[in-house]
Amino acid sequence: MPRFIGLDIHKTVVAVCVVDAQGTVCGRHRFPLTRDTLTAWARQLTAEDAVALEATTNTWAVVALLQQTPARLVVSNPLRTRAIATAKIKTDRVDAEVLAQLLRCDYLPPVWIPDAATLAARRLTTRRSVLVAERTRLKNRVHSVLHQLLLPCPVADLFSRAGLAWLATVELPAAERAAVDADGRLLTGIDQELAALEQTQVVDAAADPRVGLLLTLPGIDVTVATALLAAIGDATRFPTPARLAAYLGLVPSVRQSAQHCYTGHITKQGASHVRWLVVQAAQHLDRHPGPLGAFVRKLRRRKNRSIAIVAAARKLVTLAWHVLRTGEPYRYALPRATQEKLARLRRRATGERRRTGPPAGRPRSTAYGTGQRTRGIPALATVYQQEGLPAPGPIPDAEARVLALDPAVHQFVTSLRVMHRHPRRTRQECEPATPAGGHPAQPG
Repeated sequence: MPRFIGLDIHKTVVAVCVVDAQGTVCGRHRFPLTRDTLTAWARQLTAEDAVALEATTNTWAVVALLQQTPARLVVSNPLRTRAIATAKIKTDRVDAEVLAQLLRCDYLPPVWIPDAATLAARRLTTRRSVLVAERTRLKNRVHSVLHQLLLPCPVADLFSRAGLAWLATVELPAAERAAVDADGRLLTGIDQELAALEQTQVVDAAADPRVGLLLTLPGIDVTVATALLAAIGDATRFPTPARLAAYLGLVPSVRQSAQHCYTGHITKQGASHVRWLVVQAAQHLDRHPGPLGAFVRKLRRRKNRSIAIVAAARKLVTLAWHVLRTGEPYRYALPRATQEKLARLRRRATGERRRTGPPAGRPRSTAYGTGQRTRGIPALATVYQQEGLPAPGPIPDAEARVLALDPAVHQFVTSLRVMHRHPRRTRQECEPATPAGGHPAQPG
């Protein structure tokens, strides 16, 4: 006879409720939550049993043990289990029984159970977000000390090489100097931990072909790509890109009743640090010459910049879904920037450096001997071929007609198919102008 079992998991204890197919409670148990006690209890499960538990801090450790049994396993989203969240009487016994009854009636909203590799990637991305938040907190403490003493920093970035040199020599009271030095030592330790963690992520990313596909999207680097993959896991579990955007909380909230429909801010569901990374990746998309940049610039003419950037982040997630599902890179990427991102990942992961410059047998540039330095920009398909990525697919007819409506975008898309050369900026062009006073001109 099938049994439906609800587990109410806490840090140190588990409440168990067992019901049969008619909904009659067959038994209740309560035991300490350790690996030994949970393993001993799980040996009683059969292939006819179904077990339900809510997602919490230690859920995945419990799931790893229960997956070794023949029982069917369902992990519930606690934010959607309204019968428990809105209960007037809420105890461990009640919660376990409600889970068992909802599982019996097939009313339990399940969540996807990630595999071991996805769980490891999620732990790394979460750890990185914690370290970055701690580093920001320490930097703000140092800034606060200077503000309290009315000491403005003479450089734009206090934690640059010049700013740290000034901070080490500026005169501070004894207590403030001790606090600043202590925070500086903590910052050094956090920077070292971040460097080691990011190197681990880079090595793992270089072995994952999906990372290379995501790096072809503008604004996305290794950090954003690994965080996205950790949150997504298996892309096939999202039937549409809108589902993925909703999973990351990048869709507007909707309140509809009868003829009234209100569309508000984004829902902000899902992993907040992943959503923040995607929004940061979209900050400069309005400068992109391709269709994505045209979309942001067109939206900015009707909405404020914040709304346009969030919409661009949702567009990035949509493109990421298509790239992962089709296995094809982005067909409107900037060749030079994409080549640098892929080469940077290769160098950091393996240390491999490839020979630059024109290949043997290619004729010299027409600018050779004129004193004008130029840089070759390869075709996008050539970049993908050199980095081991598949060639971008052909542009659909409907998409080509839309691109033809914007002459600048159409010209950019056409330029991606051929190699061309751009003049390099000289050092004098890169440096700011120096007036007669001897100091670089400051923006007004």
